Amino acid sequence: MLAKEARNALTPTEAADVLARAAVEAGELALAMQRKGVRIWNKEHNSPVTDADIAADKLLRERLMTVAPGYGWLSEESELGDTTTARHWIVDPIDGTRSFIKGLTDWSVATALVESGRPIAAALFAPATEELFVAVAGQGATRNGTRIEVTAARTLAGARIAGPKSRLERIERSGIPFDAVPRIHSLALRMVRVASGEIDVALASENSRNWDLAAADLLVHEAGGALTSIEGRRLTYDRPDAEHPALAAAGSGLHPALLATLEAALAEQRGAHSASQL
Repeated sequence: MLAKEARNALTPTEAADVLARAAVEAGELALAMQRKGVRIWNKEHNSPVTDADIAADKLLRERLMTVAPGYGWLSEESELGDTTTARHWIVDPIDGTRSFIKGLTDWSVATALVESGRPIAAALFAPATEELFVAVAGQGATRNGTRIEVTAARTLAGARIAGPKSRLERIERSGIPFDAVPRIHSLALRMVRVASGEIDVALASENSRNWDLAAADLLVHEAGGALTSIEGRRLTYDRPDAEHPALAAAGSGLHPALLATLEAALAEQRGAHSASQL
């Protein structure tokens, strides 16, 4: 297997180019199918899926595995995942399927190449807004070819925050004034809006999966931010069945204050729960 991988080795820059082309092609395919009308059904946990999800997944697999057949593969829409190889592709052919079905703009195609548990190249395409985000480990992040950076915010006061209502309420209980941004349903795109500086903070509840996060993780970090658990732990992507804890993304200058606020709110909630049991 290692010899096979070596024959198909890509530099991170080459991988990012491959991912970008594949993500755009898959996104344009999904958009064209959306305009014609898609077939919809529910999979496990009552999660919707469409024939566009499946078509985009097939296209991504064909494009990426043809370039590097020795790499592993993990996708939300594939039955089997292989993250045992030193490198593997991780994709979400349509992140934000509910928004896609409704004809909204906050859905995306998220793709990444992971090496030893961490993303080294990523491309995220938002077809409805024609935005292509690309990142290479150690080389920064771009949107449509222009470099992007997180905001310079260092305090939560006045910060623009997107996330689930329950997470926003925790910050609200701390007494810190902030600007609640309408929820961005593609989790990957929500995190990437931090990378582009359009929002200051993005939050996520428990149980997000590798395909939701790998591309956004690299984009946020390469734009000067941090994406971690609310305990501050870095994420890894070397287990196909990984479910991640509650998450927080922000610029590096703001991230410590964000985690401290979230932890304090969580501790207060635990204390209130314990008191109610007395």
